[in-house]
Amino acid sequence: MIGHACKGACDFGANDRSLEIVKIVIVEDHQLVREMLVMTCTNVLPGASVTGAATGTEGVARARQLQPAVVFLDLVLPDGDGVDFVPQIFVAAPSTRIVALTSHTDEFTLHRALRAHVHGFVDKNEQPLEVLHDAVMTVMDGRTYFSSAAQRLSLAMRNNPASFDKLLSEHEQRILALLGEGLTNDEAAARIGLSSATVRTHRNNIMTKLGIHSTPQLILYAIEKGFTRVRRSGEGA
Repeated sequence: MIGHACKGACDFGANDRSLEIVKIVIVEDHQLVREMLVMTCTNVLPGASVTGAATGTEGVARARQLQPAVVFLDLVLPDGDGVDFVPQIFVAAPSTRIVALTSHTDEFTLHRALRAHVHGFVDKNEQPLEVLHDAVMTVMDGRTYFSSAAQRLSLAMRNNPASFDKLLSEHEQRILALLGEGLTNDEAAARIGLSSATVRTHRNNIMTKLGIHSTPQLILYAIEKGFTRVRRSGEGA
């Protein structure tokens, strides 16, 4: 897990005096994790000004105020989906580089992050804290930074002709996320303002495209690919 390497990370980069002073915002709702990330960035990036934010709304406000070089953005926030805040941050601070923070490296999470044009993807389960230095330096150099797990998953999706991003439209993906929660056609229709008959048609098309023949199989697929999580309340990204 990303927190396991705290001791080793505290000295990493301490002698890198060539680093320009940069502003960094860390948007993370869990206070302990947020403070640890702020402390680590301060230690591994000498001279950097590091600010924390507990919500997406606060993160957008900090970005607008500070015009940071880099924003680390948690993808599960108390006031909304982290990916949905990406365009708001780009509007607030157009030159900012955004690095997604998540403990869910699954196909749908990665797909949505890439579609939102984030510049990096850090896996909080797989990577040590030292990667914060690498991630900042990489994205500030105009390149992208993705964890090894994200790179493997992205390659697997590109090479899989049956990957959902090749078979389903964005609208169908949104409906699959609702159906994966176990919602009925009527319930899903109420969520997105469609008729039950329209949702039923989409459900049938989704199942046909994916080669799925039952609702339990559809829900299982949604969970396995990351469209739906078994637990949402209180969990971090």
